[in-house]
Amino acid sequence: MSRTILDVHILQTVPPSNINRDDTGAPKSAVYGGVRRSRVSSQAWKKATRKAFEDLLDPAELGVRTKKVVEALTARIREREESLSAEVVWPMAAEIIHAATGAKIEAPARGSATKGNGKDGADDPAAEPQAPQSSYLLFLSARQLDGLAKLAIKGLAKKADPKVFVKESGLKAQAKQIASTRHSVDIALFGRMVADTTDINVDAAAQVAHALSVHPVDLETDYFTAVDDQNSDAETGAGMIGTVDFNSATLYRYAAVDIDLLTQNLDAGLTDGEDSGTPVRRAVEAFVEGFALSMPTGKLNTFGNNTLPDAVIVKLRSARPISFVGAFENPVAQDTADGHVRAACQALAEHIPAVETAFGAPADHTWIVRVGKQTQDLAGLGNDVNLRELVTQVGQAVQARLEKRG
Repeated sequence: MSRTILDVHILQTVPPSNINRDDTGAPKSAVYGGVRRSRVSSQAWKKATRKAFEDLLDPAELGVRTKKVVEALTARIREREESLSAEVVWPMAAEIIHAATGAKIEAPARGSATKGNGKDGADDPAAEPQAPQSSYLLFLSARQLDGLAKLAIKGLAKKADPKVFVKESGLKAQAKQIASTRHSVDIALFGRMVADTTDINVDAAAQVAHALSVHPVDLETDYFTAVDDQNSDAETGAGMIGTVDFNSATLYRYAAVDIDLLTQNLDAGLTDGEDSGTPVRRAVEAFVEGFALSMPTGKLNTFGNNTLPDAVIVKLRSARPISFVGAFENPVAQDTADGHVRAACQALAEHIPAVETAFGAPADHTWIVRVGKQTQDLAGLGNDVNLRELVTQVGQAVQARLEKRG
């Protein structure tokens, strides 16, 4: 049986910037093709894409990834039962979360209750009480939290001891069932790992590569000073001196979405008669638009690197995902007045058909969004569209394939 795979290839030029830092504060990098390249981690761009979803999808279709999951569940419980105080709800919410996920729920780490006052929150009688937290980040959808809230309210209505309530027959299984169904779009795309209850893990439908520059990069350093506004004319010198590292690059970005796995993830928990086609289409459209337009926010206020892609190529396939990063294993030419985008487009225009022909792996559909004459070499690879047309046509093509399969 053929598969349905969506590949997204992007060329994007970023001016002097530091959008993804390593442990020394310098822009991340990697060696590829024997030369040092600029690199933006896949995690950074996945986070940026998830952030973009907030403007593209209904909050009910999204999830929250946090250690403060008891607070998140408590908020939903109190929306339904306003008379209950947070402190009353916390113990029941904690037990329900533990039953659903197996994660250890405990008091916040010492010192986290208060910030900046020099006191340890665990020993400060004046500190605000804090909700228990999970020992690691938990990723739950809005609908899962709503389901767990309803379960918790049953126990609260009985005035039951939380530890006793969760031991009632079938309750733990019910909690796990809620946590393993009705996944949000971001969970379905990017997956979820729960260390203590692996049977509610979700395999990610999307793969996101580390973005790499198509050319070698040099690390540069900006030396800056800041003047104290209150200094008098007699007080010379800077109030602050520092440095910030940066580079500039034309990046090749790549992501793939397994539409079949995405459908499976979004189908989890649907009742008879509910159609997954529309949610899958909406998820695909949001991913294509969100991934294309998003930008990690590292040092954004410092550099203002708010660029958009120079070219976006989307391919719908029936076999397997294919990255074309090999087009840049040999870095594009440096000694040219045409810049890197034109050379990168020329390299892609040669590499893509060569790979697809050699391995008998043509795409079923190819769409291209491109800007300017420097991207002209890509024009023959597929249908030229603008971003809105791209998003709509990709969504339509995916839904048509799902409907054809029945």
